[in-house]
Amino acid sequence: MTVSLAHDLVLGPPGSDSVVFLGSLGSDRSMWSAQVAGLADIATTVTVDVRGHGGTPVGDGPVAVEDLAADVIGLLDTLKLSRVHLVGLSLGGAVSQTVAALHTHRVLTLTVLCSAAVFGDPEPWTDRAETVRRDGLASIAEAVVGRWFTEEWAADHPDIVAGAVAMVSAVTDEGYALCCEALSRFDSRSILGGIDVPTLVIAGDRDPATPPETMAVIADAVPNARLIVLSPAAHLAAVERADEVTALLRDHIGSRT
Repeated sequence: MTVSLAHDLVLGPPGSDSVVFLGSLGSDRSMWSAQVAGLADIATTVTVDVRGHGGTPVGDGPVAVEDLAADVIGLLDTLKLSRVHLVGLSLGGAVSQTVAALHTHRVLTLTVLCSAAVFGDPEPWTDRAETVRRDGLASIAEAVVGRWFTEEWAADHPDIVAGAVAMVSAVTDEGYALCCEALSRFDSRSILGGIDVPTLVIAGDRDPATPPETMAVIADAVPNARLIVLSPAAHLAAVERADEVTALLRDHIGSRT
């Protein structure tokens, strides 16, 4: 059964296309603020909280990425959006891949940032879920955010880093754990070839979670996908390299609006 997703809709120019943003594990929809502002003159934007994150309820577990994708389709139906530009980072990138592969007719373009077709061995994800259920998400929030930004950028932006730690800590323990388990089972390799929309893949050169070689698996499998590697950038490239990501999105989306 689908869950109603908390979201913010910012109207763009009359008749403009809509861009739907799906964020990282541990984030809420505020992580896309720079992109919302940067696309305001060309598109309507919809920023979304996945299950158990931000304002969205946890729902019933266990959860697969396909369930999170079904939630997105439910939101598009509720908003009466027939086709959208889809942008996802990390967990949001996994959900976006799934929507684009299984519901290609609902997608105009796809942008996948700092994500993967397979997120490594399952055990670290199930171990993390167990830790969060036992000790609470706040116990690992600083370690999670420590992988989001390069050391130099984090040192220069302590307020943003502190805000990110608070954002992660505010996610529900069960919602985070369920999404960890969903990522442990995720494997999009068999469906990537069915994505028949213009696709942009963006990696960070110093991303410890989903490095460029991991992102290249997606770019190589999706027909005519384009891979861009940002440098220096870690996992939350949409924040650390906000201007560059926004410019890439404007080019990728704007040329087709």
